[in-house]
Amino acid sequence: MAANGTFRAEVRDWLNDALTGAFAHARGLGGPGREHEAFPERLAWERHLAAAGWTCLGWPAEHGGRGATLAEQVVFNEEYALADAPARVGHIGENLLGPTLLAFGTDEQRARFLPPIAAVEELWCQGYSEPDAGSDLANVQTRATLDGGTWRVTGQKVWTSLAAEADWCFAVCRTEPGSVRHRGLSYLLVPMRQDGVDVRPIVQLTGTSEFNEVFFDDARTDASCVVGAPGDGWRIAMATLGFERGVATLGQQVGFRRELTGVIELARRTGALDDPLLRDRLVRAWIGLEAMRANAVRTMAGAADGAPGPESSISKLVWGTWHRDLGELAMDVLGAAGMITDGEPYDLNDWQRLFLFSRADTIYAGSNEIQRTIIAERVLRLPREARP
Repeated sequence: MAANGTFRAEVRDWLNDALTGAFAHARGLGGPGREHEAFPERLAWERHLAAAGWTCLGWPAEHGGRGATLAEQVVFNEEYALADAPARVGHIGENLLGPTLLAFGTDEQRARFLPPIAAVEELWCQGYSEPDAGSDLANVQTRATLDGGTWRVTGQKVWTSLAAEADWCFAVCRTEPGSVRHRGLSYLLVPMRQDGVDVRPIVQLTGTSEFNEVFFDDARTDASCVVGAPGDGWRIAMATLGFERGVATLGQQVGFRRELTGVIELARRTGALDDPLLRDRLVRAWIGLEAMRANAVRTMAGAADGAPGPESSISKLVWGTWHRDLGELAMDVLGAAGMITDGEPYDLNDWQRLFLFSRADTIYAGSNEIQRTIIAERVLRLPREARP
């Protein structure tokens, strides 16, 4: 415990120094619904993190990490959020693809892709969802054909976060003609900056566009850029989802706590705290956040090799629902004033943005309905739901 206290002080002191110097203006920039904010400045900040050895903490030292313990990773993510440091731009490569390559990649793939992720020299996006394969990911129709030493990829992905900034995409593609559902899928690494890749922003309710459509039209990648065996993509993709719900979620919850504290202060200013029903909802939100943290710590402590199992679906179900409800609560605390923007043409305040963007929390990264099915079948071992 004393060692963790020393590490926490080290992290806190470094962040305080870094965020009161050249990057003082970067505090609070970015985040869900605000990924458009100061992207070049946030990229420079993340490269500053990398140069100081604060990226990829849990990775082995030989791959650019620090070999940090789970407790140290939790400490870093909590202190990062408490410092109101800018939203990370390399999250997808560092926390999703990196651990996947460490677990399933070849030595050559690790040597090629991990150092640029750790140094924030290459950014990644995730090519999972499609127009007819969102929560039903097994319905993927994007196809890839091996032509000599090259995979040729054709299809469409959607809701692809930060695709316009990404250098590479890890994409689930159907590589076995005639295959259906989970069979015949492969996990490919595809360069984004090439002819045959078209990124089209999707304008969201918040007026911003961090989500995108991505069209592959005979895009190419090397035959070696398949993680695991061809046809084993479903297993690899599910492992990536497990890593996505790992230690970074505790930092996310610090952000949730800051938002809840802000809503409580707003309720004091508006007088909404005198309403017994709203006061009860605020108390329930606080209790829910405490339960969320306890469940996340328990899930990660029991994870094998740092990769949460199907129990991680509980965390996704809980935080997605809690955060959506917080957005609704914020609007109820605002009252009628919440219907008016701060300026033309669509200048939203933080609470309006929270309400609008959090509507998607119960859908993206696996909808509530899908999480309940996973919990029922793979955690509680209930009979499988009938499928066509």
